[in-house]
Amino acid sequence: MDAMALGDLIDVVRSPALRLLAVPGDAAVRISDVLLYDAHAPLPHTPGALLLAVGVRAGEAGGLVREAAAAGMAGVLVRGAQDAPVAEAETYGLALLSVEEGAAWHHVHLTLASAIEARPARGDGLADLFALAGAIAAATGGATSLEDPHQRILAYSTVPGQPVDEDRRQGILGLQVPDGLGNTAQYRAVFAAPGPVRLPPLTDDDLPRLAVAVRAGDEPLGSIWVVDSGSLAADAENTLTQGASTAALLLLRARAAQELARHRDTDLLRRLLDGTADPAAAARQLGAGPVRVAAFAPAGAGSAPDSEWTSLRLLDVVRLQCEARSGRHACVLVDGVVYAVLAAPGDAAQHRRLAEDIVRRAGGALRVPVRAALGGVVADPGAVPDSRADADLVLRLLHDGLPVATVEEVRARVTLLRLAGVLREDARLQVGVWQRMVAADADQGTEYARTLAAWLDAGCDVARASKELSVHPNTCRYRLKQAGKQFGVDLQDPDERLVLWLHLRTLGDGRDGRTAPSA
Repeated sequence: MDAMALGDLIDVVRSPALRLLAVPGDAAVRISDVLLYDAHAPLPHTPGALLLAVGVRAGEAGGLVREAAAAGMAGVLVRGAQDAPVAEAETYGLALLSVEEGAAWHHVHLTLASAIEARPARGDGLADLFALAGAIAAATGGATSLEDPHQRILAYSTVPGQPVDEDRRQGILGLQVPDGLGNTAQYRAVFAAPGPVRLPPLTDDDLPRLAVAVRAGDEPLGSIWVVDSGSLAADAENTLTQGASTAALLLLRARAAQELARHRDTDLLRRLLDGTADPAAAARQLGAGPVRVAAFAPAGAGSAPDSEWTSLRLLDVVRLQCEARSGRHACVLVDGVVYAVLAAPGDAAQHRRLAEDIVRRAGGALRVPVRAALGGVVADPGAVPDSRADADLVLRLLHDGLPVATVEEVRARVTLLRLAGVLREDARLQVGVWQRMVAADADQGTEYARTLAAWLDAGCDVARASKELSVHPNTCRYRLKQAGKQFGVDLQDPDERLVLWLHLRTLGDGRDGRTAPSA
């Protein structure tokens, strides 16, 4: 087996039953094999192995930890954490893990070994599943198919000359078993049985089936179906039982490979978003070409007591929808915001429709409003931080009336937000007449800043400004004239008008009657 970092192994297995009790602090632990302890045989010298303490109580495993260390092993896994030899593991520099008391050792061994053997480069294991289907078909004498628990066909045999019926043909064409009430009853019978089940044809045009459930412990992983044309081998049931065991291993490997790929993509995306990832490595892992960042967040994220749970549920919805639409996508949750990297072939409308669909589905599932912001398209993964910055700014501009937007749609307001940040970072750029104006309004109860902001927003149109302020036009003209005199501002100078408007729009504190963009 190839070695896997212990942290990756725990992430791939992702089971609350698996706990890390001790780990060496001076070196990264890598697991290359999983061994079952045999009390009647000496431990083999196996560097990097994880030893499963079969038949040894956790409180009595101290001696086994010492033996494992002498054999060069990387760690020991015990059943149950009570009185586990943590001190011995730390002394001898071994990782110590535990599983819950009721865990079956063969299931633990199968799960861990499958996770270690899994690698993203191996794809989803379809080639191995097709090979298995062919082998079962050749051994039993009947056309064979492997399905997942949702009756999706994962692989099928292609042995020449084996009889098939219309249900098999249609299932292979659509990679989905045709619906039917009889199907439901048959699937229930298959998953309730401890071994292979012989099933009658559902219609006069169908053929019987021999089927078996594929399980890992008590968890159903799928099923295997063999068409019975009346000439199956005498040991077909035994062959199918063995095939189910092999299929379980292959399906667990495929799942582990997918989880490991997802974990690595998530870690890469996190580093891409903060600008610490190597662009060349990112392009190799996520694919080259233009991309954009989409940001999703519940309205008022972080304020509700269950906001963390809501954000995790939102991550699941975004990941599911992105993968269903376009295959594997990297998604990650950062500070209550779910980010996804979308391939950008140039159709912004397609991304907007995806975002709108996610907002609708997530809002219904979470029962809270959800917002979606789309950053700008960047040429390659190395520029993802720029697209993320766009998406973060757009997200701040969204509201009930605008739950979804692209940066192109709100570019002007995004630019103001950026300017607000620049002005706030440099005290020299904040100096201006607006400060004296806002202070005077606060001290004297006047409304010079509010009036000037409304007038500038109205394109220097007194009539429109006075309507916005709900005052007579003469009142508006008087305030403008007095502001010019009192503060020495030349309202005929376009440069002064521009700078004053920027200050009021970006740095105003709300006392001017406006809500300025926040930094």
